[in-house]
Formats: sequence, structure tokens, C-alpha cells
Amino acid sequence: MGLWFYATLGNVTGSIINWFLGRYFTGFFSHERAREIFVKYGIWTLLFAWMPIIGDPLTIIAGIFRVPFLLFTILVFLGKGTRYLVIIFLIT
Repeated sequence: MGLWFYATLGNVTGSIINWFLGRYFTGFFSHERAREIFVKYGIWTLLFAWMPIIGDPLTIIAGIFRVPFLLFTILVFLGKGTRYLVIIFLIT
């Protein structure tokens, strides 16, 4: 349980940093593909923030689009937490 908690907490913290970067430093990023996905599917894409390549841009785009912080954190936590539960289940 500790492994799951700390892995999820660390990963969610990284996504929160991305959200702040997107929220306050929007001029530095151009992730057009992630933006298209986010616009098409909405905030539910944040459940897939754990995915390689598109996960980080999605969290930055969420900041750019001003997704409410609490909703952002809950969705990212659910997605990343579920990922680590599956990984732990598969390796034990």
C-alpha cells in the first residue's frame, strides 16, 4: 500500500507542476495534438494523464484551459492511482 501511495503521489505532483506551467506560462508551450484531443474529449482525457507521450502535454493543456484545480487533481489521481494498482497487481 505504501508503494502505491508514494508512486501515485509523486506522479500526481509532477502533473500538478505541469498544470501550473500551463496555467501561468502558456506562451512557452505548443502541444497542438494534445490540445485537439483535449478539446474533442474534454476533461475526461485527464484520466489518461498516466500515458507516455500524451500524458504530460494533456496536464499542461488542462492548465492552459483553466480546468479547476480540484477537479484536475481528482481526475489525474484516479487515472494514475488506477495505473499503479494494476501494475502492483500484475507484479505480485
